[in-house]
Amino acid sequence: MKRIFDLTLAIFASLILSLPAIFVALLVKLTSPGPVIYWSDRVGRNNKVFNMPKFRTMRIDTPAVATHLLTNPERFLTPIGSFLRKSSLDELPQLLSIIKGDMSFVGPRPALFNQDDLIILRKSYGVDQLVPGLTGWAQINGRDELPIVEKVKLDAEYLKNKSISLDIKIVFLTFLKVVRRDGITH
Repeated sequence: MKRIFDLTLAIFASLILSLPAIFVALLVKLTSPGPVIYWSDRVGRNNKVFNMPKFRTMRIDTPAVATHLLTNPERFLTPIGSFLRKSSLDELPQLLSIIKGDMSFVGPRPALFNQDDLIILRKSYGVDQLVPGLTGWAQINGRDELPIVEKVKLDAEYLKNKSISLDIKIVFLTFLKVVRRDGITH
């Protein structure tokens, strides 16, 4: 049932958001050198690494680490990078990952391949068994403001209580968070 929900919503969203996605792609291309899409190695279900697409918000010389590990991450942002991140428009290409099955609409946000502390902690809570999501319980309960331990505890809470009705609630609350720009640091 969850896969049908994901596919239906991803195809519908792709159709509706195709024009804004084309506009964002043009803005990325016109405002900074490099590719429009950034392919990030992420950890998926059962700790399998997959390539996750995002509209590029950082310069091409940015180290491949979590943003919070960069000293002065703002200096690596492209001219429209901050806007894309705050509006979550950089996430639009992840609809392709949902259609492909690497991601779901709701689940823990996929870890970077080199976030060993997060990967180990998720495995200890069994969260690694979930398909990673575009959004999740941790995202609507703090997003970037939460320490890793708290995020994983919230992801474990989602694992324990997951259901289609909870997924619908999380998608709706995510929409509200994005519109209000709650919990975004960069």
